[in-house]
Amino acid sequence: MLFRLLRDSLRPYGRALTIIVVLQLIQTLATLYLPTLNADIIDRGVVTGDVPYIMRIGGVMLAISLVQIVCLVGAVYFGARTAMGVGRDLRGAVFARVQEFSTREVGRFGAPSLITRTTNDVQQVQMLTLMAFTLMVSAPIMGVGGIILALQQDVPLSSILLVVVPVLGIAVGLLITRMRPLFRSMQDRIDQINRVLREQITGVRVIRAFVRDEREQERFGEVSTDLLDVSLKVGRLMSAMFPIVMLVMNVSSVAVMWFGAQRIDSGAMQIGALTAFLSYLMQILMAVMMATFMFVMVPRAEVSAERIAEVLDTDSSVVPPTTPVSAGGVHGHLELREVDFGYPGAEEPVLCGINLVARPGEITAVIGSTGSGKTTLINLIPRLFDATGGTVLVDGVDVRELDPDMLNQAVGLVPQRPYLFSGTVASNLRYGNEDATEEELWNALDIAQARDFVERMEGQLEAPIAQGGTNVSGGQRQRLAIARALVRRPEIYLFDDSFSALDYATDAALRAALTREIADATVVIVAQRVSTIRHADRIVVLDEGRVVATGTHRELMESDETYREIVLSQLTEQEAA
Repeated sequence: MLFRLLRDSLRPYGRALTIIVVLQLIQTLATLYLPTLNADIIDRGVVTGDVPYIMRIGGVMLAISLVQIVCLVGAVYFGARTAMGVGRDLRGAVFARVQEFSTREVGRFGAPSLITRTTNDVQQVQMLTLMAFTLMVSAPIMGVGGIILALQQDVPLSSILLVVVPVLGIAVGLLITRMRPLFRSMQDRIDQINRVLREQITGVRVIRAFVRDEREQERFGEVSTDLLDVSLKVGRLMSAMFPIVMLVMNVSSVAVMWFGAQRIDSGAMQIGALTAFLSYLMQILMAVMMATFMFVMVPRAEVSAERIAEVLDTDSSVVPPTTPVSAGGVHGHLELREVDFGYPGAEEPVLCGINLVARPGEITAVIGSTGSGKTTLINLIPRLFDATGGTVLVDGVDVRELDPDMLNQAVGLVPQRPYLFSGTVASNLRYGNEDATEEELWNALDIAQARDFVERMEGQLEAPIAQGGTNVSGGQRQRLAIARALVRRPEIYLFDDSFSALDYATDAALRAALTREIADATVVIVAQRVSTIRHADRIVVLDEGRVVATGTHRELMESDETYREIVLSQLTEQEAA
């Protein structure tokens, strides 16, 4: 999986890869050539006392060293740029795929895991790519070249390599095999920390209200300790790796000096050749050590690559149409025909056999007990989910066949939990229409009954809004979310319990202004509060995912017991009448 991901990610960087390989090849060959020149200086210059030869070969070594430095710096530069580019591309690809997900896929992975995959997992692959360009390209060249040049210096002494290299490879391989499952566990523990931390930051008010600070600290401590335990296990294995490598290097150096001294004493080898051989042995083992750095990172990067690929290979359950219908304008006629929806593996569907018609110029309300499927029904219209049965029609066209851009422009959704982005009041309102003028923004704020508090804010339209809108109240967030939908001027307005945080006076004023402003649009309101929907043209009563009654407030009070119970739980008999 790691190889496939890197192959696809590096395809646009073919030219840079060629430059990196050429530069690494030149600098590695230069590194390998230096010990040979050093041996010549010792055998032909130092031993014979030929100072001009020493100076001449020394100058050549300086020139080669300069070439080596320039090529190494260039290789690192292009390698770093390419690795950063791969990281950027992977983050962009994961983000783009997540944006295509329906609510079902987002819920399957979970927001904390998606954040970890987009940041930490991509970083692991990015670091591996950087290390590969700076170390792994030169390591095999240095290793193979070092063996060849060591053989040129002395073949019998090179037999030491037949023992040293396999021992080092087996030792490192055993450690790597034990590390891989630990790295998988480590990434899962990071997911858990992100999940707990996200919950605690988001729910800090609830934690303090119920005085659960100590319990939440213990909970965070538990997941932190889990990550610590796994990290310590990995750390112990990694700490064992480098002493093993150094032990093999030092033992092999002693062996070379021992047997090399005997060969020099017998006249079969010169001092310069022994010095060069020792240098090549160090370079071979350094190549193995560089590869060891890579092997340490590969298991974790492989796990991260699998997690990234899992996101990239997941197709959204909301599939864009192959031949989208886009002819003509949208008028806003909305119809649901025998619509079913159920989650995969669920025993019972959330919605079953829903029939509903909402026409332009009318207000259609949906009411029902908690868990009856109201929000799910609303989410089917803009295709946050796709119906598992039946069809959702806009102007007689199935939304699964309608051009997605046209559908998005035609529908304005105010969700149950209004979310504001960090920025300003104006930037949040223009989220629905980037070209909206200030006059249009103030008009939308007027209708949403939000002008008064926005005018009191420092900067007014340019007043800062914190992430999630945490610096404004719940009612203010709802009104700004409603204004954002109004700025868009869609043909279909969907209000998912969007008035629950408003007082009765503001609720009434807002609904009266909405009725005047969007009189020609199709309006669907989901509400728990009867006063919000009692004057709707049509009220649909949901119970356990089924439509049990449809009619006006007066008709339903007389004919449907479910609706009557909901109304009388909030109003007196006289108020309901």
